Amino acid sequence: MVTVTRKAAGKIRQSIDRAGAPGLCLRLAAKRLADGTFDYAMGLDQPGQHDTRAASNGVEVIIAPTSAEFLRGATLDYVELEPGQHRFIFMNPNDPAYVPPAD
Repeated sequence: MVTVTRKAAGKIRQSIDRAGAPGLCLRLAAKRLADGTFDYAMGLDQPGQHDTRAASNGVEVIIAPTSAEFLRGATLDYVELEPGQHRFIFMNPNDPAYVPPAD
């Protein structure tokens, strides 16, 4: 399943609170592009009947069956890439473009 870091979970919970919809879950999706790399998407949504569901750091994550294999073992983080510019990033060992973070 996917891991959501504490920083990412905090930002996601803020989004759920702002949306005024405490029943929403974080939907994650991935698809393989023609060059073999992955394209990622995320948003708030209601779970569907066939979704995989899991909780990570207090966030309920839902993934459609078409994305489950691509996201298995991935981590969603919220990082500062440049001063003042924060973004969600996927660290996904299934993605051929993945480079593990340096220690």
